[in-house]
Formats: sequence, C-alpha cells, structure tokens
Amino acid sequence: MSLSKAKMKLRKRMYYTLSFCMFLLFLLIGRTGYLQIAKGDQLQKLAVEQQTRDRIINSKRGTIFDRNGKQLAVSSSVETVTVSPAEIKASEKTISAETVATGLAEILELDYDVVLEKITKDSSYEIIKRKIEKDMADKVRQYITDNKITGIRLDADTKRFYPYGSLASHVIGFTGLDNQGLEGIEMVFDKNLKGSPGRIISAKNAAGTEMPFKYEKLVDPQDGLNVVLTIDETIQRFAEKHLETALIENKLLNGAACIVLDPKTGEVLAMGTKPDYDLNNPFYIQDEAIKQQIEQLPQNERSQKKEQELRKLWRNKAVVDSYEPGSTFKIFTAAMALEDKVVGLNDTFYCSGSKKVANYNIRCWKAGGHGSQTFVDGVRNSCNPVFIEIGARVGAERFIDCFSGFGFTQKTGIELPGEAPGIFHTKKDFNEVELATSSFGQSFQITPLQMIAGVAAVANGGVLMRPHLVKQLTDSNDNIVTEFESEMVRQVISKETSNTLCSLLETVVAKGTGSAAYIKGFRVAGKTGTSEKVPRGSGKYIASFAGFAPADDPQVVCLVLLDEPSSGLYYGGQIASPVVRSILEDILNYLGVEPAYTPEEKATLETSVPNVTGRSLNEAKNEILSKGLKIKIAGSGDSVISQIPKGGIKVNQQSTITLYTEEITDVTNTVVPNVLGKSVANAADIVLGANLNIKIIGAGASPATGGVISYKQDPPAGENVEVGSVVTVEFRRIEAGE
Repeated sequence: MSLSKAKMKLRKRMYYTLSFCMFLLFLLIGRTGYLQIAKGDQLQKLAVEQQTRDRIINSKRGTIFDRNGKQLAVSSSVETVTVSPAEIKASEKTISAETVATGLAEILELDYDVVLEKITKDSSYEIIKRKIEKDMADKVRQYITDNKITGIRLDADTKRFYPYGSLASHVIGFTGLDNQGLEGIEMVFDKNLKGSPGRIISAKNAAGTEMPFKYEKLVDPQDGLNVVLTIDETIQRFAEKHLETALIENKLLNGAACIVLDPKTGEVLAMGTKPDYDLNNPFYIQDEAIKQQIEQLPQNERSQKKEQELRKLWRNKAVVDSYEPGSTFKIFTAAMALEDKVVGLNDTFYCSGSKKVANYNIRCWKAGGHGSQTFVDGVRNSCNPVFIEIGARVGAERFIDCFSGFGFTQKTGIELPGEAPGIFHTKKDFNEVELATSSFGQSFQITPLQMIAGVAAVANGGVLMRPHLVKQLTDSNDNIVTEFESEMVRQVISKETSNTLCSLLETVVAKGTGSAAYIKGFRVAGKTGTSEKVPRGSGKYIASFAGFAPADDPQVVCLVLLDEPSSGLYYGGQIASPVVRSILEDILNYLGVEPAYTPEEKATLETSVPNVTGRSLNEAKNEILSKGLKIKIAGSGDSVISQIPKGGIKVNQQSTITLYTEEITDVTNTVVPNVLGKSVANAADIVLGANLNIKIIGAGASPATGGVISYKQDPPAGENVEVGSVVTVEFRRIEAGE
C-alpha cells in the first residue's frame, strides 16, 4: 500500500471516529437539555420528594361572628398523628411494627389492622389520625418517650367547633376533615377563611429515614380571615325557637323556614330551616325513623340512601326551595294596581264565591263569597275574585314588568350556595287565565328569600334592597379587610304607594285574616298565604305569613313558611300568623322599640301586681286599686297576711287579687278548667269563674275578636294551681282565609 493511500485511510478513520464522537456529544447535549428543560421541573420535584419529608401544617381557619361579635364558628388547636413507615421499619430491632400498631390503636381508639397496614406501607409518610385533642396527644407523646420510638410525629392542626350547635346551621355550614368548607358560609367564603397552610420540610436518606445531620425548615401557616355576619344570634334564637314549636305543633311533613330582614339595609338578621342539624356532627341523622329505613336496606344501598337524606337535611329551604306563594303575593298585585292608579281604596267589588275567567270557574277561599266589598275590604278579607279583577285592570304586560321589577325573576345574589331563581310564565304563554291565577299567587314559583325581599321593599318606601348575610371580613387583629355595603337594587314603587299599602296591610292584622299576628302596642302589618301544592287535590299545603313592624316605621320584616301541616289546620292565618307574632314580639322588645298603645289597648294592659303582704288592709286596697286591679278579701283581719297572685306577677288590668287577712285553713288551690275551642268571652267567664285570672293573646287580643276560638292554654286543663293564678289563653281565627 502506498503512503498516500495509507494516509487517506487514516484520515477516513479519524473522520469517522470524530463524527461518532460528535454524534455522541450532540446526543448527550440533547439528552441533557431534555432532562434539564423539558423534564427539569418534574425531576426536581422527584428529587426533593426523595431527599426531603414534607409535612403540611393546617392554617387556623378564621372565626365566623354574628353582628355583635358572638363567635358562631371557631377553630381550636388539636394535633394530627403521622408516621414514617420507613423509620419504623429501620428501628424494628428495638420495637416491632406490630407492637407500635397495638399501642397506637389502643391510644387512638382505632382498628389494629388499619393502623398496622399504614405503618408497614412502602412510603415515608402516612396519616394515622387527624384532629385529636390534647389529652390523647399527650398519651401518644408519653408512649413515644416510654418506648423510645422513632417515626411517630404529632403535627399542630385545628378543629372546627360551633359553640351554638345547630343554631343557624343552614347559614353557617360546616367543614370537612381537611378544613375545607362544605356548606353555607363556610363553603362560599372558604378561600377567605382557610388562609394558607404551613409546612415542615426535613431531610431524609434513600431509605426514607432521618439523615445523620439534622435539617428542618418551617414555613409558618397564614391564618384565615374572619367573617362577620349580619345575623343577630339573639334574633336567630327567637326565630328558631318559635319555628321549632310550629314544626311540632302542626306536624309538618316537609319542614319549615323563616327569614327576618332589616328592610332598610337588606341585612338578614335571622334565617332558619327546620329540621336542622348539629354543626359539630353534621353527618349524623337524628330522625330515628329515617335511621331505621337506612338500616333495613341492603348493605350496598345504605351509603347512597344516607347521602340522600343528609343532602335533604343540609338543604336551606329559605334559599334553595321555590314555592307557590299563594295570597301573600296579593301584596304585590295591590302594589301594581295602586302604583298605576287603576284601583282606588273605595272602589267596590262583588264576590259571589267564585269568578269565571275564560272557561274556568275560579273559587274564592270563602264558600258563599264575601258579597259587596271595597278594595280595602278585599285586601283585608284576602278575596280571590277581587284580586282577579285587579290583575285584569293591571294587564298582562304591566304585570310581567312589575313581577320582574320586584326581583322575582332573578336570584338575589345572597352569599349562600344553591339559590334558586323564580319560575314564571313566558310572555307568549301568559294569557287571561294565567293572569287571573297569578294575581292571587298561584301558577308560578318564587323562593322565600325573593318573597321577603319584595315585602321589605314595600315596607321600605318602595326601595328594593339586595338581601345579604356578610358585613365584613376582618383579620386576626380585628382590622377590617373588606366591608360589604348595603346595596339598593331599584325603586319599585313610589313612597306614596308604599305608605298606602303599609296602612292596608296593617288592617289585615288588626281586623282581617292576619289577626293572629296582632301584638298590643305594636302596629303590625302583614299578609297571610295558603297555597295548595301540585298536583291539586293532594291535600298538601304550604301555610305562610309575611309581616313587618311597626307599620308606620318598619324595623323588621319576618316571613314564616310551614310546609305540609298534617295536624288538621293548614291556613296561613291560622298557623303561620301566630308564629310571626311570637317572633316579632320577642324581637321588638329585644330591640327596645317602644310600644304605642291605643286607648282601647290601654284598658286591657298588663300590670305588675304590687306586693302588699304585711301591710294594712286599707293601704293594700288603695295600692291595688290604683293599678286598675280588682280586690277579693278573705278573712276579717286588719292586715294582709298573704296574697294571690303574689307580688311581681304580671296580670291584665281588671284582674282580681285575693287578699288574705287571716290564716288560711281552707284549700287555696283550684283546678285549671279546659277552655280550648271557646270564644274570648266564654273563655274569660270560665277562667274567672274558677277564681283564676286570664291573659288573652293572639287573635283574641285584636280589635276584631269575632270568629276566633282558643287553641292553646297555659297551664293546661286539669293542673292544680293557686287561686288567682294567671291562665294564658291563645286564640286563632275560625275562618282564617288564605
């Protein structure tokens, strides 16, 4: 081979070698680039996971306050037990995994097999039990110390606690094990309440155990913000107490709802749904009948049925459910007509008991009808034919506009999940019959929240305010981070129309179907409602009453809705009006609203019985008579030895006080008579005839006492009481109307 050929061959060999090396270099650069750029973040994450142990520290969830600073939801300090299976395995020469599992299971009250499975997993981090209290955590620490165990840790955590149990449960909501809000305000404001979790990052080796050197980094958690609600805990308690009584007395098959609103600001002062649930144990079903139903199901169907029942229990009826309002909607039909001046207060109407519209004969609630009556009488009597004619005067197009104007076709936007919109006819389908039925509150649906917002607008000079539940977000130092101002939606009717309508609705309570909501000294306005559920003829009704007080300067609006009463009575004027009366009376007294009594009311006011025991008979007589009370003297002495009722008890004026001037030898007790189902006059005669005093409340206390009977008395009939004791008798209307 020549020298030139040898050189050429050498050059080729060098070229191929260099090319191959360059190829390998570029391949290495490409692979490195791919790992660094394309897979860099993922590999870095895997490396960190392999070389460190990362434990989450939950942040302290913010507190939920009522408007007065009362804590409705708080977070208390607890601890979470975690283990490192790799470390426990590495220390098996000292103590076995089975022994560790036995100890932890006993202290933490867990199943041994579950604990053993976790601590023998091929992992570096397992949660054994969350949110344990201090006494249990101290036992775990002692167990670790006594047995010199490595791989068990206790991390700081928080647990949600609700001081008032079930109070406002459908508003507040609750959290899950991971401190995430699952219902109500807890869910809607979860991002604000939960804050940012912290972390403990520590180094570990390839086996998943601690490194020979100590490395640990703590990232502090950031506490969540506090939420200040518009709810008043005291008013909420009033509302729920009386709603619970109504649930039981009327044997409601589908629950009840109540909302109390400040009409001037739209702030929700109370919102309750019954039945409710314990926020501290939200996954527990209290109803024994439902629990038995679940237990009787096949194993594979139980969890699904339980979840369905829990969803029903958590459902906020006041916001999520829609219903036909019935005659409470006549408030808005009247408002439309007055605003458009298509009806006058003295316009006359005739009710024969029904009214024909197209091919349908639509009945009034009163068989035989109301006869001739003015517009004022029609409102007071809740007469369907009157409102059918008024609706016709308003007209279909204007009716739809006004319906929308009051906010019945849109969600209010309240800070709660699952709010339902109103359901109404399309313009194309809104014919003569639909206009007639809509005029008295049937053939469409709205929510209780939409209803009370509309009533509040009528009470607030015609200004519709947006209902809201949250006032502020504050930090841990009580600094205001966010302020939620009251929001005016629109002026729906004039102030003049509002004033007229407030006066009309006051007569409904004073002399009409809502007389069971009458409160002495307070001008209460309102409207009753009774709607038959679909399908018609099912015998299922919703009774409701919407009221506000004082009528001339409304401070609070209250709506009560009772779903499917089964005790025999179902008219709103019979069973819903008394509930609103009780709630409003408690609220007005709590708010310090001064009563303003009419001359007629002053004559029947309660007065406190003076204590005259030990005084001369003449002095006692003068003081008792000065209080507007009557006297009965037992004995012939000159001074009072004892008296019934005792001093300090409140009784109606003209009640009789028995003064004893000698030692009592005869029996001074008497049996309470039964006055249920009696008229006011009959009940008074029977009670007074038994040497007892009577206190009349409800419909019997209103100026229009005709057509009412007693339905509740305290003490009950047959009870032994002292002569002169007070028997409280509550009355309701016989013919309650819608």
